[in-house]
Amino acid sequence: MDIEIRAADPSEYATIGEITAQAYLLDGLLTFGESDWYLGELRDVAKRAATADVLVATLGGEPVGTVTYVSPSGGLMAERARPGEAEIRMLAVAQAARGRGAGEALVRACVDRARATENCTGMVLSTQPVMYAAHRIYERLGFVRAPERDWKPIPGDDFTLVTYELTL
Repeated sequence: MDIEIRAADPSEYATIGEITAQAYLLDGLLTFGESDWYLGELRDVAKRAATADVLVATLGGEPVGTVTYVSPSGGLMAERARPGEAEIRMLAVAQAARGRGAGEALVRACVDRARATENCTGMVLSTQPVMYAAHRIYERLGFVRAPERDWKPIPGDDFTLVTYELTL
């Protein structure tokens, strides 16, 4: 079966939100687990779909992964994008579907969207230092580390997100 990438349908938001939340929980990416404040953000697909494009990867018609694509025009979902850059947020693949190409297909779809956007000069994304599988995807697709753009999403906290960028 082939992986299909398409815009998420509102009827899938709950499923997509749970895929995202479970990916972060099962990988130990939330400092406070089930009580982490960010869990609500991960599950709130409608909120991000209001200002960005939420894509879904399906396998046999069933959602197995998702990513949020923020266009160069920005909006509330843009965190690190500079003028002319698109941004990738919240890439997640269900554990049962990992290793089948869904994550890479989602990132490729975002890169394709950015390349098709007039005056888009690049892409940026932030990731946790321990997301090694995602780092391999980004690097395979031409993203490079941009340590000067690393940042702390919670002021005063030691937690740092690392940044990758792609010049188009």
